[in-house]
Amino acid sequence: MDEVIKIVNDIKAGDIKPIYFLMGEEPYYIDKLSEYIEQNVLAEEEKGFNQTVLYGRDVSVDDIISTAKRYPMIAERQVVIVKEAQDLSRTIDKIESYVDNPMQTTVLVFCYKYKTLDKRKKVTKSLGQKGVVFESKKLYENQVGDWIKRVLAGKKYTIDPKANAMLVEFLGTDLSKINNELEKLQIILPQGTMITPQHIEENIGFSKDYNVFELRKAIGERNQLKAYKIADNFAHNPKEYPLVMTTGLVFGFFVQLLKYHGLKDKSAKNVASALGVNPFFLKEYDLAVKNYPMRKVSQIVGALRDIDVKSKGVGANALPQSDLLKEMLYKIFN
Repeated sequence: MDEVIKIVNDIKAGDIKPIYFLMGEEPYYIDKLSEYIEQNVLAEEEKGFNQTVLYGRDVSVDDIISTAKRYPMIAERQVVIVKEAQDLSRTIDKIESYVDNPMQTTVLVFCYKYKTLDKRKKVTKSLGQKGVVFESKKLYENQVGDWIKRVLAGKKYTIDPKANAMLVEFLGTDLSKINNELEKLQIILPQGTMITPQHIEENIGFSKDYNVFELRKAIGERNQLKAYKIADNFAHNPKEYPLVMTTGLVFGFFVQLLKYHGLKDKSAKNVASALGVNPFFLKEYDLAVKNYPMRKVSQIVGALRDIDVKSKGVGANALPQSDLLKEMLYKIFN
């Protein structure tokens, strides 16, 4: 995010490069940077003649170079944005001749999603020297919660740790998807609001009581009644709570407990870092570690592997999801 802020601040200060090559696995920042350039580099009255959007699937590298070499009309510069530039991956090296001598009156932006250029190649090094090469990397799951807090803080909102965990649990690491849901909440809720699980349930549709997060908590507490109640809800809503996802997340929970048991330094800071969890939830992990000794955790991990295989239809084609959920909980609690 710091690199994104620097690029935006440089553009605001008038330090505009002739080429921006935006690449990487996470499309969110690629979209945000290209949108910023599209909206802010040219004045509104200059865009009609001087702003061009191309799509990689529809053009060749030669077409892009030809467009980039045009002179602006009644403006200081023109902007050329190549969206879905990854469709040109087989021929992208051909931009090298242009990169070596780019038009200073053109701002050429490549949106090269889900892929990266080979950093050892001359064209990549030249891009870094003559323009900006930005790599947008996927966040790890344990980084997404902090990202959500930073995004909301910038909009003058805060979020309850449980609500934050619910978003990560259900939306994963797709920043664009998460941002879309946050924007919905910002439309509904006034600035200064703390977003709660209730807000998530009412406006996004994730139940604050029936979700994998709550199932995991009930398992950690050895609250069998609550766990079976949640599992029954899952069984009646298999599309919303697919068994493969449920077993995967419960498996991940017990792998974390296995790590916890193996830690020499069990200070709160070290445990949170080693497990990749928000310190707010450490009490739940502390209780789970007491309820499940290391030997039992090892047995459960093995049993969950077996359930996971069955959930994918191997050797258990006739078993419905409800039976597999019950089998999973039985093996955990007994």
